[in-house]
Amino acid sequence: MQVICLEEAAFYELVEQVVARLKETNQQNVDKWIDDDEAMRLLGIKSKTTLQKLRDEGKISFSQPQKKIILYDRDSIDRYLTQHARNTF
Repeated sequence: MQVICLEEAAFYELVEQVVARLKETNQQNVDKWIDDDEAMRLLGIKSKTTLQKLRDEGKISFSQPQKKIILYDRDSIDRYLTQHARNTF
């Protein structure tokens, strides 16, 4: 068994570097615009009709770069879910 000793300042610097690297890798994997399958998964719904209803009522933001391609804003879905969250007792 090997034991590695670090000074306190060096230990905290190492921890900060690890946290910074984890933040970088996690931010790269999160897309702002997602397809309908991912949007339905985040919302916990199985019907494209329900997704269209949320879109038509202006409850979630979307972009339509082409006629048959609709992308949904992940942030608006997160806001929608947060607005409808219930506090526990």
